[in-house]
Amino acid sequence: MLEITNLVKRYGRNDPVLKGLNLSVDGSSVVSIVGASGAGKSTMLRCINRLVEPTSGSIKLNGHELVNLRGSELRHSRRRIGMVFQGFNLIDRLTVMENVLSGRLGYVSFFQALTRRFPQTDIDRAFNLMERVGIAHYANKRADQLSGGERQRVAVVRALMQEPEILLADEPTASLDPKTSQQIMSLLQTLASEMSLPVLINIHNVTQARMYTDRIVGMRHGQMIFDGAPKDFNQDALDAIYGGIESPEEDGGEPQHQTAQEALA
Repeated sequence: MLEITNLVKRYGRNDPVLKGLNLSVDGSSVVSIVGASGAGKSTMLRCINRLVEPTSGSIKLNGHELVNLRGSELRHSRRRIGMVFQGFNLIDRLTVMENVLSGRLGYVSFFQALTRRFPQTDIDRAFNLMERVGIAHYANKRADQLSGGERQRVAVVRALMQEPEILLADEPTASLDPKTSQQIMSLLQTLASEMSLPVLINIHNVTQARMYTDRIVGMRHGQMIFDGAPKDFNQDALDAIYGGIESPEEDGGEPQHQTAQEALA
């Protein structure tokens, strides 16, 4: 279970980006975080895995406090938190298998990492996961030769190789076309169920949030102003989150300038 309590993030003397957030995520639930750019969605995810240092508050993963960890304790805790990025964050010159196995770097010695000599159990697990998401036949192909959807599947498998206790996805479909983005969202939903893995997704596309996640959390100006089931994410909630001006971006592209009501259709 992830438990966030009174989380605050402030840069310098500016107003806080996050203003006392409280959130819990457990089981195999898939939770989407929606909100306009600047709402604090990405900052919250990065506070969880400590890519950004929280100013104050508590972040616990299965009872273990993450906020005060340093050094080796912090490195070990990050092994338990899988992360999928909008830009994939793959090493283009390496093969798919090599990128996937990089998810085990926190578990092997420096020599094994340097020489890329991973245990056979890691290699077997990598093949099984790649087969599960449909990319096993690309194992020896360079990452820069793949399509966007294929690259994101590699990124998902790399995160799963960590054997994480939670999976964070920061706009995982923003760089993909509509059909591929739906496939990635469906994949995350299915994997969460199969692996009993909680998944927290920062996403702009409200339609996909309602279709592929169990719960929607809406943020505005660093605060959570909606937390409920997709069926309860109505016109009032959308207006409160986006100000009733225009709909969220569709599929990570340019704003569609449709009405909020059309976005909910």
